[in-house]
Amino acid sequence: MTTLTAEDVTAPVAGYAQRLHATAGERHHVASPLGAWLLLALCATASEGERREILNATLGCDCADAADLAVALLASPNPVVPAAAGAWLSGGRTDSPAQRWYAGLPSAIQSGPVPGQAEANDWARRHTFGLIERMPVRVDASVWLLVATVLATRVSWAKPFDLAPAAALGPLSPWAGALSQVLRTPESEIHSGYIATTAAAGDVAVHTAWASDNALAVTSVAAEPGVPPGQVLAAAYELAPARLLQRQVPTRSLFDLPLGDGPLWSITERRGTVMSGSGREEHFTAVLPAWSARSDHNLGQPSLGFDAAVAALAAGNPWEAKQAAMARYTRVGFEAAAVSAAAVALSMRVPRDGVVRTAELRFGHPYAVVAVATDWSGHGPWHGLPVFSAWVAQPQNAEP
Repeated sequence: MTTLTAEDVTAPVAGYAQRLHATAGERHHVASPLGAWLLLALCATASEGERREILNATLGCDCADAADLAVALLASPNPVVPAAAGAWLSGGRTDSPAQRWYAGLPSAIQSGPVPGQAEANDWARRHTFGLIERMPVRVDASVWLLVATVLATRVSWAKPFDLAPAAALGPLSPWAGALSQVLRTPESEIHSGYIATTAAAGDVAVHTAWASDNALAVTSVAAEPGVPPGQVLAAAYELAPARLLQRQVPTRSLFDLPLGDGPLWSITERRGTVMSGSGREEHFTAVLPAWSARSDHNLGQPSLGFDAAVAALAAGNPWEAKQAAMARYTRVGFEAAAVSAAAVALSMRVPRDGVVRTAELRFGHPYAVVAVATDWSGHGPWHGLPVFSAWVAQPQNAEP
């Protein structure tokens, strides 16, 4: 099998993200589909026959390829999104599927006997900068197999947002009256925006905030009110890594759109100095709320594949698989963390006069967010890989 590259894996992770976010529905939440996908990829290699076919479909690629990529990511840590994995085993027969699987694990995965709950909690806490305080599964004396993955990030924006009154979200925003203060993009090329046309969600407003040193890109995508969350998230997973991976993105020219206010943007026009040969320029700004979320996800739902993976390791034993995730998006930065675990119990031109159109993109109703890791060496397996995603339905006031 050919080992997948980071560019190859965006599609499998995006497919898995649809499955995971669908289990949360329209509620305000955050998740790391990548974290859960990595956990499943590591656990799935013991599967055979029908179970393996199920897991191939769930992972979006062959189990062996998925496991190879998971190990490559863990062995080449990203400095801004540190990741870790552990597999702990206690007791059992030496010839059992779990024992054979465990014996074949690479050194990039921490191993040892199953820890106690306090030690497991400490592992989760240490690997997430204290953002997640507990292992999401119970670890008691009956647990003989524990497998976990962790992802975390804490970055400052290369250019902090400015503050604006919530009315800037526009007269059509249900949040404009509920908040007092929101975030507005500063005059900086570090923040980027555009209007894209997507198959999943139609025309969408897209804004990307960049962390210091361009080490992380956090993209917000808003569609027309009423477009289902799953379709907006699918569009976000398509758009967030696209420019990093030099994929073409269909965009709308502001000169093809009507002037005035709408639910996703407000377009204005003025005469002014432009640098383009056409005599026309387009500018984008964005207004969006601050937000934070903490979520717990049950990874044991059949669509997520852990029932087949765990059955291949320890058929007939009781088990649970969960993810604890958090994220915070503020004027000055972004932080997020997720712990996913499965436990098995015993069971630049010359200036001239022209026309300038400016679109202020408005994130004034529920929208999707996808954070993407970067590696500008161009060789690392993390470059362009989505690491966290959220459906923002509960905005917060922006603070200085």
